Amino acid sequence: MGPERDGQRERLPSGATAAGRRPRAPRLDQPRPPRRRILPEWDPEAFGRLSERIARFLGTGRFIVWMTVVIIVWVVWNVSAPRELRFDEYPFIFLTLVLSLQASYAAPLILLAQNRQDDRDRVNLEQDRKQGERSIADTEYLTREVAALRIGLGEVATRDWIRSELQDLVKELDERRGNGHREHGAIPALRAERPPRRDADDR
Repeated sequence: MGPERDGQRERLPSGATAAGRRPRAPRLDQPRPPRRRILPEWDPEAFGRLSERIARFLGTGRFIVWMTVVIIVWVVWNVSAPRELRFDEYPFIFLTLVLSLQASYAAPLILLAQNRQDDRDRVNLEQDRKQGERSIADTEYLTREVAALRIGLGEVATRDWIRSELQDLVKELDERRGNGHREHGAIPALRAERPPRRDADDR
């Protein structure tokens, strides 16, 4: 009995260590830890805005004037200064290297600024297209409404139509009397009350 218990005691720690060595599955209720990156991180929008500022400055006359002044001072200093103080002898290899470095950085910055401007133009064109479609839809709706109103107004009784109907009724009443005598009744009274310039006003 003693050796069996000792064997069981020895098995339990080994099983526990085996269970502890198993890789744990990632829990779904917890966010993943951030991964370590070798390259530095930066904000693309901030870098894009900086590139646009640099590109705008490179495209101004101020930059051309300052670059011209720097080149003239550079050349004059390295030609007329004492030999001990000259840092770039003729044919000015260091100046050529600096200008090449400036051009190599300016070209991608200008391209990045142009790409951002193209993206903004594309978004603006899309918004203009949607606005145009909405304007066309609104115009078509208003056109249909105006046509419906015109059709509805065509069925409404106008003053001219009512006046002609009343005149027809008056003539019919006069013909029915047949005695040739027109009595001063309600209809002649209505005629007398009307202003003499009703036709001009109705026009």
